[in-house]
Amino acid sequence: MSLVLAPSNLGLRPTESGGQPGTWRAPQALLDAGLAHALDAGETVPLERPTYEFEAQAGTRIRNGLSIRAFSLQLSEKVRDILKRNRFPVVIGGDCSVLLGSLHGMRRVGGRGLVHIDGHSDFFHPRNYDTAKRLGSAAGMDLALASGRGESLLTDWPEIGRPLASDADIIQLGERDAESPTFKDSYGDIVKTGITQFTIQRVLADGVDATARRVIAKLEARGLDKVWLHVDLDVLDQFVMPAVDSPGSPGLDYLQLTELVGTLCDSGRIFGANFTIYDPERDPEARYASPLVRCIADGVCGRSRAEGARRRI
Repeated sequence: MSLVLAPSNLGLRPTESGGQPGTWRAPQALLDAGLAHALDAGETVPLERPTYEFEAQAGTRIRNGLSIRAFSLQLSEKVRDILKRNRFPVVIGGDCSVLLGSLHGMRRVGGRGLVHIDGHSDFFHPRNYDTAKRLGSAAGMDLALASGRGESLLTDWPEIGRPLASDADIIQLGERDAESPTFKDSYGDIVKTGITQFTIQRVLADGVDATARRVIAKLEARGLDKVWLHVDLDVLDQFVMPAVDSPGSPGLDYLQLTELVGTLCDSGRIFGANFTIYDPERDPEARYASPLVRCIADGVCGRSRAEGARRRI
């Protein structure tokens, strides 16, 4: 197990007060809460925090687009190196744009496919919003970008081209607003794609174990055995995890997320994982850091650890 610290907030818009989002602090906060020990990580690989820019960068309508590409390529190198040494990378963001570098690194060593666990589908792209009216934020576009939709700056990658993941090889779990007018008026066009989708309502109704088994069956049917796992922690219900960029309900509790990640990792088809969007500035007393550490560690270490977590509840 290799722990990668990716302290990027480049993919988020400024805060309501006009400051920088605090997600860049998450890697160190979780490290301080014992994540490396909980994972029994053989190494910790830090990346330098990139510089957040408030103004548009030249030649792109994506906020911090040039910087995101540069950071993604750095992250890709780290992930590729870890995988080539037959280790399992756990990337801690940061915001959801760290998916791009993680996925690119995996693709460069023969991995394919994406399981995208997120309370939002993150599917904004130039065909469903007016790029002239506002800068796009990559943390709300990461799934669209990974599937090849959007500016070539963040969709066309060295050695791979585009897309990083084809629609048929993507599974999205956790969208909570699929039945709302907001969803239909924003990136609701995702329902017309070949991306497999499980809303959070369906996950909760069917149960986490049954959902995970369906996901694994889909991966098996597609011949996907080296898949990247993306987890945006806003898939947790806001009543147990309010310290994220866009908290909401309904959502999973810690045990359910641990079971979901644990069952997927126990399948042997997950090649690496990233966890994103925890914001320590929204958690000044570090109340949520320790539960997150347990959830992440018990999840990626497999079903046996997940079952142990259930017994501790």
